[in-house]
Amino acid sequence: MRKLIAGFKVSLDGKIESSEGYADWVEAWSEDYGLTNDIDTCLLGGAMYPGYEAYWSSLAAAPQDVHPMTGKVPTPGEVSWSSFASKTPHLVLSKTQSEAQWTNTRFIRNLNDINLLKQQPGKAIYLMGGAQITNQCIEADLLDEIRLIVYPVLIGDGKNLFSELTGRRQLRLQESSVRDDQLLFLRYSLR
Repeated sequence: MRKLIAGFKVSLDGKIESSEGYADWVEAWSEDYGLTNDIDTCLLGGAMYPGYEAYWSSLAAAPQDVHPMTGKVPTPGEVSWSSFASKTPHLVLSKTQSEAQWTNTRFIRNLNDINLLKQQPGKAIYLMGGAQITNQCIEADLLDEIRLIVYPVLIGDGKNLFSELTGRRQLRLQESSVRDDQLLFLRYSLR
């Protein structure tokens, strides 16, 4: 069975967005979880997908230019992910959306579709967000692993990654390391 692996960049107090609606403490949106060689499908929630598609389409169109959404020149890691993402199938969990600019995007309607996908042959599936779909997958016992990059900042008001969970979940630490940039990498198994 294929694994469903989530990856998030979070503040020390577990936030994925500030009260302004974005993670302004994250310096780059490259895939820094060590997943690229192990995945062949990306999964997103319907609320996150439009911004994701706009961000990476804009970056792919002009990888050397200042990005209009960040005001910064993309990092080499972001350019690399942009290339990978443009070739990788994306699934969007949404009951209402049905159109995407990316030709390799498909819409699924419920969590059972994710369960069926996990039973098909292939590499792991990267659950990239957002919080709602991640919490739903945890509640439905679909998420196998979560990888976190923890930034040494306290946000206070903002969106907590796990605020919608009901009940306790026991995780098993599989890996931890401190990166050169003082970020903490954590990999947990949910099984």
